[in-house]
Amino acid sequence: MKRTVGAAAGWLLSCSLLALASHPAAAQAPVGAAPAAGASPSTGAVPSPQNAPANQAKPGEPAKAADTAAAPPAAPTTWAGGIKFTAQFEGGATVAPVNPSDGLNFGQLFTDRTNQFVLNQALLTLQRPIDPKSTDYDFGFKLQGLYGTDARYVQFLGELNSSFASKYQLAFVEANVAAHLPLLFGGGIDVKVGQFATPLGFETIDPSTNAFYSKSYIFNYGLPFVSFGGLGIAHVTPFLDVYFGADTGSNTTFGAGDENGAAAGTAGLGFTFLDGNLTLLALTHFGPENPTKTVPGANSSFRYFNDIVVTYKATDKLSLTTELNLIRDDAFGANAYGAAQYVSYALNDHVALNARAEVYRDDSGFFVAGFRGYHDFANFQLGNPVAGVVAVGPATYGEATLGLTWKPTLPAAVSDYTTGLMIRPEVRYDRTLTTTNAYNNRSDRGVFTFAADFVLGF
Repeated sequence: MKRTVGAAAGWLLSCSLLALASHPAAAQAPVGAAPAAGASPSTGAVPSPQNAPANQAKPGEPAKAADTAAAPPAAPTTWAGGIKFTAQFEGGATVAPVNPSDGLNFGQLFTDRTNQFVLNQALLTLQRPIDPKSTDYDFGFKLQGLYGTDARYVQFLGELNSSFASKYQLAFVEANVAAHLPLLFGGGIDVKVGQFATPLGFETIDPSTNAFYSKSYIFNYGLPFVSFGGLGIAHVTPFLDVYFGADTGSNTTFGAGDENGAAAGTAGLGFTFLDGNLTLLALTHFGPENPTKTVPGANSSFRYFNDIVVTYKATDKLSLTTELNLIRDDAFGANAYGAAQYVSYALNDHVALNARAEVYRDDSGFFVAGFRGYHDFANFQLGNPVAGVVAVGPATYGEATLGLTWKPTLPAAVSDYTTGLMIRPEVRYDRTLTTTNAYNNRSDRGVFTFAADFVLGF
């Protein structure tokens, strides 16, 4: 085991030294500027205080960083000229020196497979984004499909859940139409209807807007992933956005894909202060989420996902983000709650150092679990029999993650065809703060993991 730990640590150090040695004169999008409030630590983008929900980066989720030395692209002269197609690939590995016998990194969903390289995502997107700053009507759409191991957790119930008998599966994350309506308020109203990723939370399904390869407990267990319905944001003032929406529930489509017959909704507020350097996004998603197959009265028992993200751009290089989360299930009287703190410091245009510290309490052991089978997560939500669920009971979890985001300069022959490359090594330590043995197939209270991934866009 010492040999394995040493090899993993050496591999992580090698990645770090390569990143620090990269030349600061960037031809690609820089990571040198610290994110503004509302942006993730992995990029240097400064989002507009009037960011739209429809096919745009949400408040609390940045757009990809832009090369500050380059002129902005010319605006399309026709509606069809705004249509664009992109492809993005993410692959990586998580090394657990203890090599658990069940092969699971407990406490991690999207990076749950131990000591093996996986293709997390091949993400294909066709979209025509709306312009949230338009003073006129604007219309768009977004179609986004994902193939890879991440699809096991972001599939809509009722769509493709049993189509692939392997860890590599297919999911449609986005399929919606969007509009900017210059009505009622100075900033107008942005709406979208269809399938879309949740606006809640700081971390995102799209890996390019995250600081780390691994996800937080809050993202894994305290938030919905995708919804089907409608979502709107009223830009009441330059400082205040009001969120409202209705949908079929967390991760559910309609008809046979809905595990119950009740509707759900989203509501909340977004605030922007200090010329965009300080933002606060407070959202809740509410509605019945338990399957009628196994839970009597499921249609009248609500589950509440509550999340607050506060981001402060302290300097051009330093960004701080705090996330608070509370989830409540009335049917089982279950609660889970936690807090995560992110810190990002940009060394130069190529390298940002990132840290995350988190505490998460699952007071009845209802929310935090592992899933051995490739279809266990979908079947569990639908109320179907599941043999591979791993649960440890009530526990308080802590995790600390250190890593970096490196955006190397690519050769001209390659960079002409890509939107950039990110490489993210990290070291993570998970530990139960109670007496529960949760890790290494329930034999340890704590575990180290070493991981790295790449994100390549075209």
